[in-house]
Parts: sequence; structure tokens; C-alpha cells
Amino acid sequence: MASPTRILWIAILASFVSFLDGTIVNVALPAIDRELGGGLSTQQWVVDGYLITLGALMLLAGSVSDAFGRALVLRIGLVGFGIASVAIALAPDPLILIIARLVQGAAGAFLVPSSLALITSAFSGAARAKAIGTWTSFTTGAMVVGPLIGGVLVDLASWRFAFLINVIPIAVTLWLVRRVKDPERRPDARIDIIGALMCTLGLGGIVYALIEEPRFGW
Repeated sequence: MASPTRILWIAILASFVSFLDGTIVNVALPAIDRELGGGLSTQQWVVDGYLITLGALMLLAGSVSDAFGRALVLRIGLVGFGIASVAIALAPDPLILIIARLVQGAAGAFLVPSSLALITSAFSGAARAKAIGTWTSFTTGAMVVGPLIGGVLVDLASWRFAFLINVIPIAVTLWLVRRVKDPERRPDARIDIIGALMCTLGLGGIVYALIEEPRFGW
């Protein structure tokens, strides 16, 4: 059985990569455009595609976590995020890059609610409030240091390393989470697939209209 301290670090590391990739990409956009092309619309999709699937699927991820287990969903999210990060780093053209970013955002949506659920199940009372505060400070820190880490990697190596670096914390988290056991599945847990699709299409449609209007018109 994993200790509460171990659970906290699992939650921090799992969420860290999700929040990190929300900001690390910003400083890599000029280098991506120089190497792959695609212009402004590609840069917008690289940023917004990740945020669309991340935001639209987060509520769905919470219900999936309740239904199938927090640790299991966390593992799936970590593996998906890692595979998507490698695909981004190896992307040969803008289309592959954007698709991989969409997948990365979807995987990231499974990390955040599962991480917080693990904390609430392992801590109680004042210890829970302290653990959530620690988790929040680290995830907020990831958003702050993202541009700094991205800038260093872009200047010293390549924009591709700004995404490939995710493999390290993901591997560590997968190693830590191997001892975490999920409780029995809740029989009353429901997954709102239709709601998730509507959220994704609704957000995606609005963003598509705003980004592609210069090319296709209203």
C-alpha cells in the first residue's frame, strides 16, 4: 500500500507535466514555424488544440476515474501523454503535430482529476488541506517555469526537446504509482459520453471558427 507522501508526489508529478505543456509551447512556436511552417493558424492550433481537449474532457475524466479507478486512469493518462509527447517531438509536418497535441490534451485531462482524487482519498482533515495546497503550488509553479524551461531547450538544443522532456517525470510517476491500489468500482458510477462529445465539439467549433475565419470567412 502506498504511503500518503508517495501519493502526494504521484499527484504532483502527474499534474506537473499537464500544466507544464500548457505554457512551455509558447516559446517554442517561432522555432516550430521556422522548421515545419504552417503560419499563424498552425501556431494557434498547436496552443489551442491542447487546451480544447484538456478542458472539454476533464469532467469526463473525473467520472471515468470514479468508475474504473483513479490509479488505473492515471496510468492510462500518463502512457497516453508520454506517447503523444514523443509523437510531437518526432512530428514531420504541422498536421501530425496538431493531432498529437490534441491527443496530448486528452491524455492530460485524465491526469488532473485523477491526481486530485488520489489526494482526497489518501488524506483527511487538515492534512488534506495542506496536501491540496502543496499540490496547487507545484502545479502553478509548472505553469510559471514552463516558458523558462522551453526557452532554454529551444536555445540550446531544439524545440522538440521541450516536449520530449516529459518522458522523464512520466517514467518516474509510472514507477511510483505501481503500488497504488484502487478501491472497488462504484456500481452507480456513470460516464456521460454524449456530454463529453458535445463539450469537445462545442469548444472546438468556436475555436475553429475564430482561427480559420481569415481563410474561409464567417
